Amino acid sequence: MLLFHGTLFSQSNRWQQAVEYKMDIQMDVKSHQFKGKQNLIYTNNSPDTLNRVFYHLYFNAFQPGSMMDVRSRNIQDPDGRVKDRISKLKENEIGYQKVASLTQNGKAVNFEVSGTILEVTLNEPILPGAKTEFNMEFKAQVPLQIRRSGRDNHEGIAYSMTQWYPKLAEYDHEGWHSNPYIGREFHGVWGDFDVKITIDSKYTIGGTGYLQNPDEIGHGYEDAGTEVKHGKGKLTWHFVAKNVMDFAWGADADYTHTTAQVPNGPKLHFFYQSNNKTEKNWTDLKSYAVKAFEYMNEHFGKYPYEQYSFVQGGDGGMEYPMATLLLGETSFRGLVGTAVHELIHSWYQHLLGTNESLYAWMDEGFTSYATSEVMSVLFNSNQNPHKYSYLGYLSLVKAGLEEPSSLHADHFNTNRAYSISAYSKGAVFLNQLKYIIGKEAFDRGMLRYFNTWKFKHPTPNDFIRIMEKESGLELHWYLNYWIHTTKTIDYAIKSVKDQNDKTQVTLERIGEVIMPIDLLVEYKDGSKKLYYIPLRVMRGEKKNDGYGGEWIVKEDWPWTYPTYTLEIEGTLDDIKKIEIDPKLGMADTNRDNNQLNKNKIKQLQQAD
Repeated sequence: MLLFHGTLFSQSNRWQQAVEYKMDIQMDVKSHQFKGKQNLIYTNNSPDTLNRVFYHLYFNAFQPGSMMDVRSRNIQDPDGRVKDRISKLKENEIGYQKVASLTQNGKAVNFEVSGTILEVTLNEPILPGAKTEFNMEFKAQVPLQIRRSGRDNHEGIAYSMTQWYPKLAEYDHEGWHSNPYIGREFHGVWGDFDVKITIDSKYTIGGTGYLQNPDEIGHGYEDAGTEVKHGKGKLTWHFVAKNVMDFAWGADADYTHTTAQVPNGPKLHFFYQSNNKTEKNWTDLKSYAVKAFEYMNEHFGKYPYEQYSFVQGGDGGMEYPMATLLLGETSFRGLVGTAVHELIHSWYQHLLGTNESLYAWMDEGFTSYATSEVMSVLFNSNQNPHKYSYLGYLSLVKAGLEEPSSLHADHFNTNRAYSISAYSKGAVFLNQLKYIIGKEAFDRGMLRYFNTWKFKHPTPNDFIRIMEKESGLELHWYLNYWIHTTKTIDYAIKSVKDQNDKTQVTLERIGEVIMPIDLLVEYKDGSKKLYYIPLRVMRGEKKNDGYGGEWIVKEDWPWTYPTYTLEIEGTLDDIKKIEIDPKLGMADTNRDNNQLNKNKIKQLQQAD
């Protein structure tokens, strides 16, 4: 059973909260301020009685002295887009969300603003299975664009409206997630949005949700790609989105609006300022975006909504339900790469809904893995698509800056450690898992993971259990080593010697992370044999993973043994090369000791 509008589902005794937002927004583009009325129906599907709730007030981060400002000015490698810019904002450039009134079931409640969090003490507890109604009036000022949200970005886009409304924090099986906004990741409650935005008629809006009044609005929505005609006065844009975790939009007076259709998939909308830096790239982007959606639907699960929008805005690329904001004036490959990465977040953030603050590697890492796969197909690359994820991870290890991936996203010592841990090491986690269990089981597992856990906030254990079921192997050892520690992989060929008419090979585990071993032996006559050594703790082995030649399964390697000796067919005179992990599936920190070629073998023979 799947959650929809407060319905419980029977998946591992888990439950989901539900929200229904109705918002009426009055935008003043001269002051960059707006007034809002918000009606929120909240369903408590948890087994717990709630005496408090929390709202995020993200715009409050864009004020001198905010936690985001202080963090950026004190971390040793600040985000170049932020640095000390927040501290220099003037009064008419800062962001804020001020709550004028808040009621629960018609009665005023006490609340307190604590930075970017509104702490609300309820008049009456919300019992398990009960609903409550909140009504809020608020006003806000859109900050000068610093990070993701804001007005007047450096490409000249008027409004990047993300994290723009008071948003109820998520309460799930791990409790409340009322983390202050430091500039990292997000989490949210699935629900329905009914949003009316009144703004000067010269502006075109694109973002989350389906426009309910296209005939009234015009702006190319009736026939996207036609000339946009602006009137005078104001227009009210009415959007509806169902079963999403957030609502974002961009607005500009100079947007061009075009569309493309994904076969058996969503209609894609593109909003951008047409000029000599954008027109060709954004026109060409359409066919690439269509192909990306087709690939993701086939290999990673079906996108369930009927629409997706690419909106020029923000300060880079940032994902939201049914939409992304991304910079428009960049190279074509850069534009496609960002667009593909952000749309893939629809799978690993907005449909699976992993808490990316706690498990950033499950969102950014899985998205990075899939991005590399899709980009390799789109651009017909023959290179290893995950090469740069491995290089990024290994560079962090070499620098001595690595921290466990299980750390909360806001609490890494450096931005570099967070980024590589989340994006690169998270992608390596998947590609290495594919090495451990084999491609067929891995591909099945990725589809099963999506289909089992979409709309359900999966955790690391939920993912690894899916992969255990598909592979028939025990895998928690891998999850623990790779995510909860900074231990590294280093396997070596320690020695080889003739043993009658065969060769005795001794392997050594130098690093602390244990792994099964693929050992390829190439003979001078052109034949190949792959000796596969499972780990005992896996309680099984993978199937031949596409190697040519004979596949030979050897005895398990107990993890407490630092070395492992096996016999292979042929003498040293017969062997051309012996190599650990020839497909480069492991993030081995020292590959120099992974291979013996005929010259090294000859040297060893002479030394004997």
